[in-house]
Amino acid sequence: MDTLFSVGVILVLLFGMLGTGVWVFASIALVAVLSLFFLQGMSPARIGSIASSIIYRYSSGWELSAIPMFIWMGEIIFRTDISSRLFRGLSPFVDYIPGRLLHTNVLGCTLFAAVSGSSPATTATVGKISIGELDKRGYDPRVALGSLAGAGSLGLLIPPSIVMIVYGILAEQSVSRLFAAGVLPGIMIAGLYSAYIILRAKLTPEIAPHDKPDHKLADFGRALVDLLPLGVLMGIVLGSIYTGIATPSEAAAVGVLTAIGITLATRQFSFGLMRDTLMSALRTSTMVCSILITAALMSTAMGYLHIPADVAAGIGALDLPPWGLLVVLSLFYLGLGFFLDGNSIVVMSLPIALPLAVQAGFDPIWFGVYLVLMVEMAQVTPPVGFNLFVLQGISGRSIGYVARAAFPFFLLMLVGVVLLALFPGIALFLPNLLYG
Repeated sequence: MDTLFSVGVILVLLFGMLGTGVWVFASIALVAVLSLFFLQGMSPARIGSIASSIIYRYSSGWELSAIPMFIWMGEIIFRTDISSRLFRGLSPFVDYIPGRLLHTNVLGCTLFAAVSGSSPATTATVGKISIGELDKRGYDPRVALGSLAGAGSLGLLIPPSIVMIVYGILAEQSVSRLFAAGVLPGIMIAGLYSAYIILRAKLTPEIAPHDKPDHKLADFGRALVDLLPLGVLMGIVLGSIYTGIATPSEAAAVGVLTAIGITLATRQFSFGLMRDTLMSALRTSTMVCSILITAALMSTAMGYLHIPADVAAGIGALDLPPWGLLVVLSLFYLGLGFFLDGNSIVVMSLPIALPLAVQAGFDPIWFGVYLVLMVEMAQVTPPVGFNLFVLQGISGRSIGYVARAAFPFFLLMLVGVVLLALFPGIALFLPNLLYG
């Protein structure tokens, strides 16, 4: 009963603050401090000592440096013509597939996700290029927006992923193994999206123009040249991680240097560009890292209140089979996805969910991929679906229109979760192959 009361008080305080517009990191920090003071009866001096220790330990962690560096790399790509080259480079290769240029949303987001690490950045970058082009050429706007909303979330799953770095830090798991674990599930989800577009194009041919494509061999050569900068960046960043040459944090710095090198090679470098990308990366990184650090304080507070242990014992007393626990956790995460952003979901739920999952026999690396997939769903569920807001701003459509367009792709993510649960090797094959 004490645990239920504590959980209820914490949820009321947290959602109350979030509902009144208090910043997420401030809400988490205040709830943690108030919980220790009122529910645990801890003195202000003791709370201050704990808070300062937690903040110092997490803010000085070397792993955290990967977050701002990957965000900066994504900003450089976003503000140069590397992103527009991506659309031009993919177009000839998808023109002969049912659904045609609609597949550029899926493939473009998949490739861009492999260098940006951010879902909103992936959605915004590819969306700004493709929405206008697809609308001008007569493609169905619902399928165009829906595929962007779904595929844009791949920025969370396909490495390098900022959410995976956050999970790795909090769960004390190898970020390199997590990155490897996200590759095949990301390709699987992208494959499901493309298969859906092909099926829709077969059943409803009017979603795409009917004129026959006429590409010459030279067009494919030019397309490969357009894709070359992004391919080089992907190869260097991911290759340095998987070959063991660099840690994820070091690979992030290598990626920034490579992106700057590409701007120099393509004559797009300017100090104004560097200033704009740095300022934008600073704002985003501050938000993410602040949430991460204050969430560590919340995790500590919940530990002092024995909430994770008591909840784990309570669910354990239900004697649920592993699949039953997975269903309960999935419903729990779907509920959180209606109200919280991805980073907040991970950092606030992990102290409770991870011990339960490990106790039930789930591999923590596999659970990280599962959790990221659930967070992806939160990106396309109103009212706090970041990808929906991004697309609303780009397209000018209502949030309801965008949410309805994204719904089929939300269901495809659910299919992906089921496949991941039935075949855990989809996530674990690569990390076991690369790292043993």
